[in-house]
Amino acid sequence: MGKNPVESDWTLEIKPVSGWLNFPIKDVWRYRDLLMMFVRRDFVSVYKQTILGPFWFFLQPILTTITFTIVFGNIAKIPTDGVPALLFYMSGIVSWGYFSDCLTRTSHTFITNANIFGKVYFPRLVSPLSNVISLLMKFGIQMLLFLGFLVYYKLNGAPVYPNMYILLTPVLILLMAALGLGFGIIISSLTTKYRDLTFLVGFGVQLLMYATPVIYPLSSLPEKYRWIVLANPMTGIIDTFRYAFLGAGSFNAGNLIYTAIFSITILSMGMLIFNRVEKTFMDTV
Repeated sequence: MGKNPVESDWTLEIKPVSGWLNFPIKDVWRYRDLLMMFVRRDFVSVYKQTILGPFWFFLQPILTTITFTIVFGNIAKIPTDGVPALLFYMSGIVSWGYFSDCLTRTSHTFITNANIFGKVYFPRLVSPLSNVISLLMKFGIQMLLFLGFLVYYKLNGAPVYPNMYILLTPVLILLMAALGLGFGIIISSLTTKYRDLTFLVGFGVQLLMYATPVIYPLSSLPEKYRWIVLANPMTGIIDTFRYAFLGAGSFNAGNLIYTAIFSITILSMGMLIFNRVEKTFMDTV
């Protein structure tokens, strides 16, 4: 005699989210295979029907670096802390690019996945997490490109001085991912009701870049305006990244600690908001 269906051991029980702090962390781990499938989909689909395909991973930072070098280095004559302009701008572009891509991609989570979310159950957090992980692959490819240029300039006697702070790179990557994911899921949650935000994201990210020392060193700013840039949590990451790989500028532990606290706070807020919105977003999306 088999068990009565009511008495059977279910492998999954779907319940409504009942509290603000009820995060589906265990469910995300249980669906890790689906997460990896989404990662592969996100990575492959971006350049699937393009002529150059994955070569865009290399072309984007190179073309942007050349443009910045000509406009901000040669024409505007913005200083680069004594390091070659190409390395200075590429270091900022690579690190800033990962954060901005994470923010932009995750900010469209509910809109782009509405059809899937309405048909199949899985932890909704899987979707934004897949974006962050797939973009990490792009970041890794561009990091190899940056390191190639760094080795070339170093062998040719350029004044670049990689140091032990390179060991902080995994921490910097985690902070960038946390900031991008946190801001992204907050915006994504709000766009279920306010679609206008989708038009402001790209514009806002571009403006934020100019409030981050991507195209200029922190030392070039007047003292009375420097606090504005220091309030930007990405400033500590960019400065630490440049100092670690190029020896440019200086390392400030206080700025990095501020960034870490800010990242944890914004990610926690994002998780709380995302956790509440995912219950009812199908009614408003």
